[in-house]
Amino acid sequence: MNPVELDGRTGEGGGQVVRVAIAIAALTGQAVTITNVRGNRERGGLKSQHVTSIQFLAEITDADVEGLSVGSKTITFAPRRGPTELYQRNIKISAESGSASTLLILQAVFPFLIFAGNDSEESVELSISGGSNVSFSLSFEYLDQVLLPTLEERFGIHVERALERRGWSLGPQSRGQIRLNFHPLKIGQTLRYKSPEQRAYPESYEIKSIDVSMVVPGSTHERLQASLTRGLGDLFSGVDVHFKHVEDTSLDSRWYILLVAHSTSGIRWGHDWLGSIPKKTKNRDMFVDQVSRKLCRGLYDEVAVCGQVDVHLQDQVVVFQALCEGYSSFPRGDASDDSPPDTLIDAMGNLDIDTGRMRKEKTNEPFGYGSLHTQTARWVASEMLPSVEFYNKGNLVKGAGISMK
Repeated sequence: MNPVELDGRTGEGGGQVVRVAIAIAALTGQAVTITNVRGNRERGGLKSQHVTSIQFLAEITDADVEGLSVGSKTITFAPRRGPTELYQRNIKISAESGSASTLLILQAVFPFLIFAGNDSEESVELSISGGSNVSFSLSFEYLDQVLLPTLEERFGIHVERALERRGWSLGPQSRGQIRLNFHPLKIGQTLRYKSPEQRAYPESYEIKSIDVSMVVPGSTHERLQASLTRGLGDLFSGVDVHFKHVEDTSLDSRWYILLVAHSTSGIRWGHDWLGSIPKKTKNRDMFVDQVSRKLCRGLYDEVAVCGQVDVHLQDQVVVFQALCEGYSSFPRGDASDDSPPDTLIDAMGNLDIDTGRMRKEKTNEPFGYGSLHTQTARWVASEMLPSVEFYNKGNLVKGAGISMK
């Protein structure tokens, strides 16, 4: 099978091209060659977390691989075994660098494990050693509170998860570990999208509660809790603020805060911040209040878009939309009046709508609504899975209906 050729400078031009392409290649058996890997980054080429995930997928798929080394600008990946031939049910992956993101490694291997069903219908346990709170990556908290609940509600993907040890890219060198238990699809089964109940503006978008996870120095807990409660109350009148997780890092260099807003109709939006207190900070209370204001305003702006996903979730679900059978929709409010709402998708993934309102997208370059990451993910998915169809700026997707025989 001739490899699909992708230019790694396309779209966001970073690691997402690699992760999405290799994930789909491992799952489908379609070989891929990526040139100019991370070509839009100052230091291009494969990073440690890319090598770790590709090495794992290469081993379990018996793939022919060329260019698998840190810094490599070209990678070819040609798998020879599929997910149903995975005999390991207890898997350990350890990144070479302790600060390599466990969540980005997970993104590359996730689709393969979801389709790794066997005749005994055994689960697959996966532990990944690396960073849980890393710059330019999802956090474990976001995975746990936003991404995985959405995948379970919309696609029936069930993954149990636990943070066994926290690892940071900030402060002293550290290595964390996450553990996940996958319940793969049965052999021959496809992913199916479950449409949410009908939603209407503005009542379906009213915020009923906000969960706060704060992993910050203990000396700032009281001030930060008070500041967030006040700030969220000012922006979301009458909202119930729940401090879901409070943890002391004991280090000024390690701050992580996640806000998750929940609407009356079950929509969730996440907004987070990872950072450190500048060493020259003279007034810690003022810094706490600044961080709080930034977070509260960021969440408010995200909710104000009136989408059904936040900016990060939108790009994370693209690969699952491309793999599933039938139609799916995760609009982010870019042009809600111009796109068919997902309530018109029935339980079988069929579309109950006049096709005259659908405009098929050209997929020869990143396209559609959303962030450049989302647009790039759509492009990679369409290159790797040519049968996928995108409509109305990507707000509506007809998936390839992938299943393992």
